[in-house]
Amino acid sequence: MSTAPEAAADAALPDHAAAFADVALANITREYPNAPAHLYAGPEELVPPRLLHPAFYGAYDWHSSVHMHWLLLRLLRTPWRSGGQGRRAAVVRALDAHLNPEALAVETAYLRAHPSFERPYGWAWLLALTGESAADAPEHPAERGATPRGESGAPGESGAPAARRRWRAALAPAAETVADLVLEWLPKATRPVRHGTHANSAFALGLLLDSAARAGQSQLLAPVEAKIRAWYLPDHGAATRWEPSGQDFLSPLLCEADAVRRVLPRNEFAEWLGRFLPELDHATGPEFLPPPHVSDAADPQLGHLLGLCLSRAAALRGIAAALPSGDPRTSALDAAAEANLAAGLPAAVSGDFTTDHWLATFAALALGSGIAD
Repeated sequence: MSTAPEAAADAALPDHAAAFADVALANITREYPNAPAHLYAGPEELVPPRLLHPAFYGAYDWHSSVHMHWLLLRLLRTPWRSGGQGRRAAVVRALDAHLNPEALAVETAYLRAHPSFERPYGWAWLLALTGESAADAPEHPAERGATPRGESGAPGESGAPAARRRWRAALAPAAETVADLVLEWLPKATRPVRHGTHANSAFALGLLLDSAARAGQSQLLAPVEAKIRAWYLPDHGAATRWEPSGQDFLSPLLCEADAVRRVLPRNEFAEWLGRFLPELDHATGPEFLPPPHVSDAADPQLGHLLGLCLSRAAALRGIAAALPSGDPRTSALDAAAEANLAAGLPAAVSGDFTTDHWLATFAALALGSGIAD
């Protein structure tokens, strides 16, 4: 059950749905600027990004494109306060153009041929996208009665349930590939990566745990949970003064706690949290993890700190909701979540591509739109 602040945040997402959809649609169809993570084996591979990634060529980099697709799918099952008419149909058309068997066959082959590509952050978002495609979603009047995808393969619109079945079927081979890669990687990963950017192990493992079952990859649940327990349950005595580093968009401490709350019962999690982050026992709202100062939001690395505000807000809410009812630490967690959300939310649709290509996804998470919801 949601806490009151969570419920309030979730109620705010419809107010932002149209703006988030606009920025996500613009991004997934924008091929340049582009920062490919491709390891070039020779000059014959100097090809446009769209040839390597026909589904996920936009939004500057592969992982941002994947999670912007997740955002659009999530918005299709979010009530919009305004602006839904027409935009929802445009979202369905764009997703049909990208999440089709032909494009995703190329993406799947690429993942198999490059088994460390986007490990683990992009893998986790691909599984989250697949899981979202399998979520139940009500049909919206703007999506009803349009032309389904026919035998010719021409993209078309359809009601939400039919569209999601198409996208889920097209994504399934890629999700299976990610699951295979995760199962190959976990036994070799002897230590977690704890810094606050894409390689952070706790954030990815939490996403995988939330997504695996709905994505049809339940075989990941036990090994991912086991790795979270092995890596993080022994930890103790952490301190918020260690954070943030200068270009974090994730909080290593909060990502870890947010991962652990997924695998422990409430009372056990409450005890673990006391050992892991003892200063929280004495924290008061505004003093606990205040939003960082961002000196230049247009700098691609310094701008990460705006994302840190949003990812913090989401993790803080998740941690607070996992504590037993009446736990006195909840008030400090909720107050910190509100402060960080207020600091980061305006940047999600600022008009600056530096932040627009990715922040709206984390804004949706901060507004209560959890991966497993």
